[in-house]
Amino acid sequence: MTGTGRGLVRVGTSGWTYDSWQGSFFPDGLARRRRLEFLSGRLDAAEVNGTFYSLQRASSFRTWAAATPEDFRFAVKGSRYISHMRKLRGVEEALGRFLASGLLALGPKLGPVLWQLPPNLGWDAERIGEFLAMLPRTTGAAAALAADHTDRVPDPCTVTDEDRPMRYALEVRHPSFRTPDAVELLRAQDVALVVSDSAGEFPCFDDVTADLVYVRLHGHDELYRSGYDAAALDGWAAKVTAWAAGEAPVSGDTIAPSAPPPVAPREVLVFFDNDAEGHAPHDAVALRDAVAARR
Repeated sequence: MTGTGRGLVRVGTSGWTYDSWQGSFFPDGLARRRRLEFLSGRLDAAEVNGTFYSLQRASSFRTWAAATPEDFRFAVKGSRYISHMRKLRGVEEALGRFLASGLLALGPKLGPVLWQLPPNLGWDAERIGEFLAMLPRTTGAAAALAADHTDRVPDPCTVTDEDRPMRYALEVRHPSFRTPDAVELLRAQDVALVVSDSAGEFPCFDDVTADLVYVRLHGHDELYRSGYDAAALDGWAAKVTAWAAGEAPVSGDTIAPSAPPPVAPREVLVFFDNDAEGHAPHDAVALRDAVAARR
């Protein structure tokens, strides 16, 4: 973690259980159960991917929290049942079950919840607006919603140790989101529009829509597979430090430049998802170092 009055930057990976990292990032002989502990000694954030596929257990969240340092943060990926199957419609019960599945057991290590939309879900102001308005903005509100929907949750957690703000990020994958209306809606809801680098597979937007900037690097040349060279990482380090300092640089990926320009320092989270060839953890460490060198 690098953070001063110039904002806070966290860098991590999307998941941490990959066998292909053994011997290249994880030392040979390292027990599978200690992989998160090892990663958290070198990085300060990780995305929880399993929550996208199925409800997890509160005991798992507690184990992950116990294995990591005090300043580590987990971003939790929202359920694909909500985002991909129901496409955000009629999801109050499913949202309650998702929140009951154990997120709150992370306590202060709970970072933002990431909602990744499918490529075939286009911009729909009513649909997106209703869903974002439904999301609880504090852990206390999340616990209350979770308590009403514990059915079919294997090991629910419906309490919070402290009432903290909850933050959200939205990763869109349809070009119809390239409209100022989408940016303005996310700004009104204080939800981060994910900056997604995906080898041109999905659109990339870099508008700042909240006090959080959320970046997912899936591989610039080949989706999920290619690594980032030193020049590319230095370019991302420059962007990350600018966002953290409160700047909002305008590029060809900017839909609706903010006005007036924000000046308050921000939190920036960057996650590498180019894990297929084992690049993610190495690129994450290199970016962390490049950001630190600029600060």
